[in-house]
Amino acid sequence: MSFFIFIPMEKIKNRILEGKHQKPILTDVFFTKTNEPKPVIVFCHGYKGFKDWGAWDLMAEAFAKEAFFVKFNFSHNGGTINQPIDFPDLEAFGNNNYSKELDDLESVIDWVFQNEEFAREINSDSITLIGHSRGGGIVCIKAEEDTRIRNVITLGGVSNFGERSSTVGGLEQWKKDGVKYVLNGRTKQQMPHFYQFYEDFKANEERFTIKRAVENLSIPLCIIHGSSDISILINEAENLHKWSSQSELHIIDEADHVFGAKHPWENRELPAHLDDAITICKSFLGN
Repeated sequence: MSFFIFIPMEKIKNRILEGKHQKPILTDVFFTKTNEPKPVIVFCHGYKGFKDWGAWDLMAEAFAKEAFFVKFNFSHNGGTINQPIDFPDLEAFGNNNYSKELDDLESVIDWVFQNEEFAREINSDSITLIGHSRGGGIVCIKAEEDTRIRNVITLGGVSNFGERSSTVGGLEQWKKDGVKYVLNGRTKQQMPHFYQFYEDFKANEERFTIKRAVENLSIPLCIIHGSSDISILINEAENLHKWSSQSELHIIDEADHVFGAKHPWENRELPAHLDDAITICKSFLGN
């Protein structure tokens, strides 16, 4: 007679980390507690995103069967401790920049490695970064900088921060006003972007050049993109693939920028295209 032993999945939601920029980083951890080391996956959301958006929890659960999965809100993404979903703190959103996001990601990685609570559950020699959209650029840069990273995956990832750092409206007007606004089509909020964002980009332009980072990557890169992505065009995925000597490119037919998900996502099943993306990730990681 054989017995099936059910091991419940651990879900630790909204753990507060102190970052480097005077605002907390809210973090979620999903894993199956076995007291055995498992690969670590850290997921970064994109522009106007957050860790609880859409089907990201379901994605975390799918990975947590084999891995120690971490997702988090960037400290200046516009959420708060009490309201981590959407954007109650537009002042913080306007003061976000790439430097802060890279620092936040480093803080999360450090926390995972240094937290004795998780010491028996993580394999410190196997850490993968996954980034969606703008987060795809962030994980490429951080993976090139941080020797702890073993794999990197982009989901609808961007290939160029430079062309996104001066956007519509003109630099002179932006500098004069100190702020410009972008409409959030879902929440109908006018999202502020303070001029410090451009100043931070120019001060760190070489570091923030995704092409440079990807060309220098010495680890495997998996690029996943939807053929129907109209937010980040498919040529950006092709650029990433062209620049990396250790990359593989996967185009999911008819998938959009969010791989069929939306917010809120009330179905207990993953959208088909996101499920496809997760399957590709697991194959890439050898699971």
